[in-house]
Amino acid sequence: MGVTKELVEASLTSKLNPVHLEVIDTSGGCGASFAVEIVSEQFEGKRLLERHRIVNAALEQEMKEIHALSIKKTQTPQQWKPASQDSATTPTTDA
Repeated sequence: MGVTKELVEASLTSKLNPVHLEVIDTSGGCGASFAVEIVSEQFEGKRLLERHRIVNAALEQEMKEIHALSIKKTQTPQQWKPASQDSATTPTTDA
């Protein structure tokens, strides 16, 4: 059996302790391709490439079976909160 979304989530959660994590199985259920969005304090002070390496290292065992991993976002909680607050406080106008 291939890697599951739940397995990817469990590995990232246990190793990176994210405050936000979204894993999407983009393979149609076979576990060969995933998209990841993750917010973790472990990214503090790290450049984008270093953050991606941290995610890949956290999924070292799973990567042996994953064909493609798309890392959409790797943010610190401070980077993530302003975006979350903006969308929550932006007034909507009904036409």
